[in-house]
Amino acid sequence: MKFCTYCGEKVSVGIPENDNRERFICISCETIHYQNPNIVAGVLPIYKNTEGEDKVLLCKRAIEPRYGYWTLPAGFMENGESVEEAALRESVEEANLTLDNMQLYTIMSLVNINQVYMMFKADITDKDFSPGIESLETELFSEDEIPWDELAFPIMTKTLQHYFEDRKSQVYPVHNFVHQVQFSKK
Repeated sequence: MKFCTYCGEKVSVGIPENDNRERFICISCETIHYQNPNIVAGVLPIYKNTEGEDKVLLCKRAIEPRYGYWTLPAGFMENGESVEEAALRESVEEANLTLDNMQLYTIMSLVNINQVYMMFKADITDKDFSPGIESLETELFSEDEIPWDELAFPIMTKTLQHYFEDRKSQVYPVHNFVHQVQFSKK
């Protein structure tokens, strides 16, 4: 940040009085600019067929980053919506999904890029889904069909791994972990 979003003057970096972290502070109007992590809300959508077999829905990304890679429906939370509403909105934008029985499933803090992912496990209510505006394809996968080497982000891999492990016991606790994002040189 170089300029104050309130008055347009230059900002400096310092620790405000009664604070313990560096912040951007306007040198003119003295506004303190607090910057907080972005929340990414998403869904692990599960479809149970008539034989009782369950599959997960993945979307092939039509946007960068990671264009053409598979992911779970997820995206940045907007102001004025709850985390659940954001996850539902993203599931429609990416896969035109109708969901039920949403429950918080994984929380991942990506501390070096200031993001927190909150993924919900949910049931797909019907097979009337299709690629949304941010997806090239949508497809149901069993565990052995998942394109593990073509998943877009580590949070999606971890969420899927937890699901298939938890499915064995039919116990689905909330998984909470921290991850450092490794940037490739591509």
